[in-house]
Amino acid sequence: MEPNSLKWVGSSCGLHGPYIFYKAFKCHRLDGPPRILSLGDFFLVRCKPEDPICIAELQLLWEERTSKQLLSSSKLYFLPEDTPQGRSVSHGEHEVIAVSEKVVVRLDDLVKWTVPDPSGWAPGQRAEPLKAAQVLRQLGRNGQREALHRYRESTLTSGLNFRDIQRERAQLVK
Repeated sequence: MEPNSLKWVGSSCGLHGPYIFYKAFKCHRLDGPPRILSLGDFFLVRCKPEDPICIAELQLLWEERTSKQLLSSSKLYFLPEDTPQGRSVSHGEHEVIAVSEKVVVRLDDLVKWTVPDPSGWAPGQRAEPLKAAQVLRQLGRNGQREALHRYRESTLTSGLNFRDIQRERAQLVK
């Protein structure tokens, strides 16, 4: 994949008027390896060089059929000290504040906003990925495995099948 290129990953997941909706895209910036971002992913962004780093949650991806414009909708989360009101004693140590409006931008602009090196984001705790097999084994002992599967299907993916995205991500790691 060429640097600064974008490509939809997986099949489309819906049509509405002139819009085709997708679950994920693959991007390759000059300053990092190729990356796949899918609906529900959280990643670090900086809207302008002088702006603070914030967290983006990818909520919608679509293409306008007539203009072929690739678009995205994300929800942004800022540290309290990076908001007009600032941090107060009522804020939690690792709290972030959600912006009330979603941000709709061209996909290539969103990729330019991404922060390839997360070392600029110092607050918070380091998140370690869960090993699904270990979690399922433990939940199976407690009789909760089926409940976990139903929860994941209903809330994390809204019923969308992400197997094609997972396969593509696995190939990136090789």
